[in-house]
Amino acid sequence: MKPNYILFDTPGRDLLLPFTHTRPVAACSIGILTIQEKWEHWLQTPVSHFTAAYLQEKYPLHSNKEGLNVLINGHVMPTKELVAAIQNLQPGQELYKNKSLVVKSVTGEDFFGAVAAADRLDFAGEIYRIDHPWDFIHLNDWAIREDFALLTAGRTSATVDPSNQVVNPSQIFIEEGASVTCSVLNATNGPIYIGKNALVMEGCLIRGGLGMKESAVMKMGTKIYGAVSLGKATIIGGEIKNAIFFDYANKAHDGYIGDAVIGEWCNLGAGTNCSNLKNNGKNVRIWMEAKGEAWDAGLKCGVLMGDYSRAGINTMFNTGTVVGVSCNLFGGGFPGKYLRSFTWGGSATTELYRLEEALRDAGSWMEFKKKTMQDSEKQILRYIFETQNSGNV
Repeated sequence: MKPNYILFDTPGRDLLLPFTHTRPVAACSIGILTIQEKWEHWLQTPVSHFTAAYLQEKYPLHSNKEGLNVLINGHVMPTKELVAAIQNLQPGQELYKNKSLVVKSVTGEDFFGAVAAADRLDFAGEIYRIDHPWDFIHLNDWAIREDFALLTAGRTSATVDPSNQVVNPSQIFIEEGASVTCSVLNATNGPIYIGKNALVMEGCLIRGGLGMKESAVMKMGTKIYGAVSLGKATIIGGEIKNAIFFDYANKAHDGYIGDAVIGEWCNLGAGTNCSNLKNNGKNVRIWMEAKGEAWDAGLKCGVLMGDYSRAGINTMFNTGTVVGVSCNLFGGGFPGKYLRSFTWGGSATTELYRLEEALRDAGSWMEFKKKTMQDSEKQILRYIFETQNSGNV
């Protein structure tokens, strides 16, 4: 019986806001690929999502009503050992790690019915999972290495242009159609992956790991310090270290972004910087929207920015700033450390970003990259706006 694979969200998805406001957990990017794309590469088949109802139109569930459905925890990333364990799982069995459900194999659509104790199996291997926003930052180096090995196994890189200076070429892979000239590529400390039709302009200084997806652009003189993930059609400049940019995000000019996660369709104006380390050297605390309190995120954390948000020139993000979905920030200086979704303003004053204007402006930004906002995307933003402003968030 051929299995149908489904990635399911847990109630813990709310701890990954603002990124899970607009997507299932497994649609988040880390390394070179999204969690969903990783599973699809490993399993060699499409997978779907079991997520919040308001997201299901954009991320539909495809179930096998009478056949075998294998539900995989969407917070969890695949490894060779875990994939083997899943493929050996029998119908009606569950796989756990530290009492947390990792995989469940069921016939039909009773996805989360009870099973006998004998069918609750423990996984002995290591589990890599995303449960908090700072986990993206802590695991990105590992994820780049894993994805690089997955994407390049048995393949040959395109020829590196001789105008570049290259260190450790066996850990550099350039897809066909990419252009990389007059730059330094040093893969001593991590692999470098340049995706199809990506562009690395002259004078870039790249220290791996780096995962650069299709059609991404790195502007002249960019400095990459490692563990950097650039999504599809991103445009990047300035100085970047240990950061993830989801698809279609822009940071095209000078400024520093470190230990940060930037969502889809975001834009950081010229001179935007973030702090990633407190002056007193103490751990950074991050505002957890779902809990209404700040949690310890470790020694370093920069800015965490939800989809469709933008920052004007010379914006300065303090250590551990959280920016919600569809914020329009301007005026320079330091905005607040927590900016709820649909914030309009800056360091001096803020107000509510009116929904129709937010939708109009988000659509305009998408048009810059020849994309059109879909009805399903508008409905997601409407839901977030209405829920937040009805007192339910």
